[in-house]
Amino acid sequence: MPDTGRLEERPQMNEIPAADSPISPRVQQKDYQDLLRALDPFGVGASLLAMEKAWSAHPLELAAELTRFSGDLVALQMHLWKRTLGMPAEDVAPPHSDDTRFTDPAWSKFPFWDTIRQVYLTVTRDAVDMVYSTPDLTDRERRRAAFWAKAMFNAVAPTNFFWSNPVAMQKFVESGGQSLAQGFEQWLGDVRAGDLRMVDTEPFVVGKNLATTPGVVVFRNRLLEVIQYRPLADSVHEIPVVLIAPWINKFYILDLDPKKSLVRYLLEQGFTVFVTSWRNPPADLADVRFEDYLTDGVDAIVDTARLITGAPAVHAVGYCLGGTMLSIYMAWLNRRFPDPGQMPIRHWTLLASLQDFSQPGEIEVFLDEGTVAELSHLMERRGYLEGREMETAFRMLRANSLIWYYVRHKYLYGETPPPLDVLYWNTDTTRMPAAMHTYYLRELYLHNRLVQPDALTIAGEPIDLGRIAQPLYAVSAEDDHIAPWRSTFRVANLIGGPVRYVLSTSGHILGIINPPVHPPKRAYWAGPAGRGDDPGSWKVAGTQMQGSWWPDWIEWLAPRCGPLAAPPPLGSEQRPVLAEAPGGYVLEK
Repeated sequence: MPDTGRLEERPQMNEIPAADSPISPRVQQKDYQDLLRALDPFGVGASLLAMEKAWSAHPLELAAELTRFSGDLVALQMHLWKRTLGMPAEDVAPPHSDDTRFTDPAWSKFPFWDTIRQVYLTVTRDAVDMVYSTPDLTDRERRRAAFWAKAMFNAVAPTNFFWSNPVAMQKFVESGGQSLAQGFEQWLGDVRAGDLRMVDTEPFVVGKNLATTPGVVVFRNRLLEVIQYRPLADSVHEIPVVLIAPWINKFYILDLDPKKSLVRYLLEQGFTVFVTSWRNPPADLADVRFEDYLTDGVDAIVDTARLITGAPAVHAVGYCLGGTMLSIYMAWLNRRFPDPGQMPIRHWTLLASLQDFSQPGEIEVFLDEGTVAELSHLMERRGYLEGREMETAFRMLRANSLIWYYVRHKYLYGETPPPLDVLYWNTDTTRMPAAMHTYYLRELYLHNRLVQPDALTIAGEPIDLGRIAQPLYAVSAEDDHIAPWRSTFRVANLIGGPVRYVLSTSGHILGIINPPVHPPKRAYWAGPAGRGDDPGSWKVAGTQMQGSWWPDWIEWLAPRCGPLAAPPPLGSEQRPVLAEAPGGYVLEK
């Protein structure tokens, strides 16, 4: 319950502490704000104080919320009495469909555990609803406060503690205490490693059982290696496919193993494939700029693919941040090549990629002027942002499945995480150069300048997405929390060319790395999207199709990539073979 009675006695976030404050009165206002930011870098306290102040100014609305909560308490009492008497009772607050914490039958079978479950879920629901209904806050402030409220409730869930988790207690009894002993050993191991490890890393070696599709490195500079893959078909399409992987992670998410490899799938369908293998930048690349990734990265691989194959143009694919950069590159090219026939990219594909950052999803809770300024100072001192810090932020967005799930299963149940290749890739993090990442966060996330025509000038060209006239195949995932699909859908309103939009089930990774299997695991919607289309209406009007979207993509792509002919050589005189795939950059730690 907020302590509204003493609110005025507390120093506000923008005030200098009084003389009797434990902080020296000589501290200047900026120093005080810097101290608060250092103690609370994500502004959790500021969000909660703003909410508390808003409710104290609206006592009638607060009384109405407390009355509603009282009604739920009465319903909880009735639920408890019915369960105690052996009568059936509906949940006052049923778990969400994706909440797996209470799926064990013990939570609903026994009245004692059922009561703990229902009290926790009811209080959590009502408290978060109360945050969302706080008056006088902006929508962004509400979302931010609600995120941190949910984070705190997730942390204190009864499933996270031994004495309030019936599954942990049962496993303890059945194993004669070994489950807790093994959990303690795993906890000690994670403490030594400085990380809550989600996967057993020992079975995985990049180049041995990950990133194994045969190929060669045909270009290398300070930022990337370009890999050209050996053909797997007797004849290939004239126009090669260039994959722009995100440099926020390593490229082999596109080539995990033969069954899940998007690279191999394209090769089997008769395409020549090139991929960016970005360098894991050390501190001496701190001054690398955002536009360097365009000129020395995207432009370099497109030029390499054209030189080796002799093709007049390529098909370019951009995944996540690689797709954001590809969008900028397409606008950059259309400014430099007003004649469409001279364009080095004939058509393009986006995979789970944002262009409009006005609603970037829950990641916005970590991004405001203060947080970005603090990150910029940190990166200036180091020269980069550590990949593990970024991984932690993304894990917090899905704390129940990416943090507390492992706390329960590793420490309370004594289970060893299975060796999953996707999770290994997720932990194989990369650093972000200071100058590049500061620009990216400030200009795109904070100020959303990519959607403002000519608001950005990159590598000498004003960027206007409206100039892009080349056909686009855009893919997003229904449960993506990094690039929300309703935000990625806006690309249809930003570019001038035709768009085929595809919405896959699942999330940011499994919605994209989604090979055809039988029986099908996932489904997708696909259809044209144009200016003025609403994403919700587009989905309702569409038809859901079972299976992977990959065959639909090939059906769209193959006719556009020209006739079949003999495969091009590996490398050329201007781009000689430098090493076998997966190269050296992907192995750097």
